Amino acid sequence: MKGKGLIIINAADKSGNTQYKVNRMSEQLRELGVDTEVVTNDHFLCYVDRQGIVSRAKQYDFALFFDKDKYVSYMLEATGLRLFNSARAIELCDDKMSTHIELAKHGIPMPTTLAGALCYTDDAVIDDKYLQRAQQMLGFPMVVKQCYGSYGKQVELISNSEQLRQTVERIKTKPYLFQQYVGYKKGQDTRIIVVGGKVCCAMQRVSNGDFRSNIELGGIGYVAKLNDDFVAIAERASDILGLDYCGIDILTDKDGSPLVCEVNSNAMFGGIERVTGVNVAQAFALHITKQVYGK
Repeated sequence: MKGKGLIIINAADKSGNTQYKVNRMSEQLRELGVDTEVVTNDHFLCYVDRQGIVSRAKQYDFALFFDKDKYVSYMLEATGLRLFNSARAIELCDDKMSTHIELAKHGIPMPTTLAGALCYTDDAVIDDKYLQRAQQMLGFPMVVKQCYGSYGKQVELISNSEQLRQTVERIKTKPYLFQQYVGYKKGQDTRIIVVGGKVCCAMQRVSNGDFRSNIELGGIGYVAKLNDDFVAIAERASDILGLDYCGIDILTDKDGSPLVCEVNSNAMFGGIERVTGVNVAQAFALHITKQVYGK
C-alpha cells in the first residue's frame, strides 16, 4: 500500500505536545506505507469563489486535523476529503457546553451544568439575581469554565459570591458555563483514550495542589484499571460525538460511578504513552488506514 496523508496543525501552535503527536503519527503511518505532509491552517487549503468551494488538497487521501478551525475543516469535507476527526465532531468537542448538550440528549451522566448568559458588550451589567440563581443551584465551591480552552487553563474553582462576580465580570463576553464541583476525589480524574470506538488505554491523573488534574498543570499520571462502567461510558460518549479518536476525562461520583467531565477531540498522547506503555499512535494509524484503504 502506498498512500498520502495530510496533517493539519494550527500555525500558532509551537508546543512540544503537538510536535510529539505529529512526529509519532507520521512515523506510524509511514510504517504502514503512508507518507504524510504537515501543513499549517494558514495556507488557505480551501476557499470560496464564484464556483463554490475550491480545494488545494485533492492530492491527499485523508487529513489528520490537529486543529479547531471549523471553517477549514468543513470546507475540506465539502470537497470530499476524509478528516480524522470529522468537522462536526471537532466542533462539538471544541465548545464544552455543546459537548454537554449533545451527551445529555443521550443520557450520559455528567455534573450539573448551567450555560452562562453571554454579554455582547464590555459595559453590560451583571444582574445579582443571575449570580444568586447559579449559587442556589450549584452551591460553593463551583466550577466556572470558558467553553473554549485547553489544558485546564480556562477552568476556575469559585469559593464565594465575590469571586463568582469577579470571574463572570472578567469573562462575560466569552461563552462560559457554571458546573457542579465534584470533589469526592479532589484533584483526580481518569483520562481515557478511545480509538475507533474502543478504549485504547487509560491513566489516573492526580494533582497534589490543584483541583485540576491536567498533566500540563503539574498532575501526575498512573496506569488506570477500568471497570466495565468506565469503559462503557467512554465508548458510548465517543460514539455519540462521532469521534475516530478522543481523550475523555471522567470524574468519580460519591458512589464510585463515572461522570463525564470533558471530551477532547485533539487529545495529546505523549503523557499517556509514557505512563501506560501503550502505542496510541500505532492504534490511531491502524484505524485510519483501515477506514481509508480497507486494511
